[in-house]
Amino acid sequence: MPLLADDAPALPMDAQGILELAARSMFQLFSSVSQGMFLVDRNGRIVWVNEGYQRFLPDLGFSSVDEFVGRTVEEVIPNTQMRRVLETGQPVLIDLLTNKAGTFVVSRIPLRDELDRVIGAIGIVLVDHPETTLQPLISKFALLQRDLDDARRELASQRSRSLAVAGDGERRAKYTFASFIGSSPAAAEVKRQARRAAQSTSPVLLLGETGTGKELLAHAIHAASSRASGPFVSVNIAAVPDTLLEAEFFGVAPGAYTGADRRGRDGKFKLADGGTLFLDEIGDMPQSLQAKLLRALQEGEIEPLGSNKLVPFNVRILAATSRDLAALVRENRFREDLFYRLHVLPVRVPPLRARRGDIPALVEALGEDLAMRNGTPPPELLPDALALLAGQPWRGNIRELRNVLEQAVMRGDSQPIDAAQLERVLREAGVEPAAPAPVLDAVPTGETDDEARYLRPLAEQVAELEQRAIAATLKAHGGNKLATARQLGISRATLYGRLENPD
Repeated sequence: MPLLADDAPALPMDAQGILELAARSMFQLFSSVSQGMFLVDRNGRIVWVNEGYQRFLPDLGFSSVDEFVGRTVEEVIPNTQMRRVLETGQPVLIDLLTNKAGTFVVSRIPLRDELDRVIGAIGIVLVDHPETTLQPLISKFALLQRDLDDARRELASQRSRSLAVAGDGERRAKYTFASFIGSSPAAAEVKRQARRAAQSTSPVLLLGETGTGKELLAHAIHAASSRASGPFVSVNIAAVPDTLLEAEFFGVAPGAYTGADRRGRDGKFKLADGGTLFLDEIGDMPQSLQAKLLRALQEGEIEPLGSNKLVPFNVRILAATSRDLAALVRENRFREDLFYRLHVLPVRVPPLRARRGDIPALVEALGEDLAMRNGTPPPELLPDALALLAGQPWRGNIRELRNVLEQAVMRGDSQPIDAAQLERVLREAGVEPAAPAPVLDAVPTGETDDEARYLRPLAEQVAELEQRAIAATLKAHGGNKLATARQLGISRATLYGRLENPD
């Protein structure tokens, strides 16, 4: 006999009662319909396993529940990410977990007390062996991923064809200004200066530490200049032995010396005729060749090795160095007249630590490049990993960042990458990791004029200050969002909204 309306159980009338009812009902529902569930405490120790999960224990190497309960979750469940949920307090609603028990679709949900503190977490196996049970969905996803990979390869192939070698000795630029990743004030300023330099025909001197992207900017300047249809020829002076540099620059006449090619050999000036010649690491040029280079630039003609004929050329010079050329001039290690010949349009490329706000975009671009080269999915970095990257001094700049990211991808057993993995990579490279920093450092102190940081839209400055305040307060309260919201005088909902949508 069905219950009459007056006999039906009533819903709780208070909010707390409704929450408790919903939590109890959801727990019972997940426990009955899921493939398995377990609970861990704040320290990551298994405290409870339901009957459904017990069937996975033999494959995990345990003969009884007593052997399983009480151990840390990493010890008993390989490749689990439960520890990250406990540390961040963020749920993982859908994820794939693979270990010796099989492949599973899982959820991980943090458990909080009345003060909003994480006191444990629940792990739920939603689907086991998805390769069979979810085969239609996985096949569709695999097809979409394959199409995406094909599109990426085709785009890369088209870009390579458009920027590839145009003919015998005639080479094109490989990069444009779009290839210089970054929207921070420091990055925007260097691109502005480089674009202006591209419109000129005067020599450009790119100054900056190693690994900052000087060569990339040289390519971009050529590609945006009136000489873009001509060749772009580069020579790394530091990589060529001193005894071969003259021949590398000016070429060799037929039969100039014993063993020389009977047909002769064109030098870089000849190869770059009508285009751009990029002299990388110009500060390493031996003094014996500096005078000859100066004369060639002044006269617009060269004399190949072993020849008595002067050969005219028409090239635009771009040079780059990580050395302090002015100091080398003072020390009489670099010709002053050559310095002034090159130092016409100086462009100083900022180090990575002066544009920390560009690190997320750089990580994304570098990750995409690694994925395309290795045929793997792009790496995903957790917020704590990005914060760690933002705090490093990066003496090797973008080149060092790429190396660290590639090592983390190659060594990582699973995605995403957290701060602990990056710390291991840094320490193994002999670098003691610096403290993490918010990825908000768009205007570097000491790198721009004090007043320049305020020459931006007011809304942008207010949003930046707000994010700094939230980050500092969160850090002071050990990540406790309730305490953070109270100190800042905002609701938890407002705080969560600012964290999810910082803009």
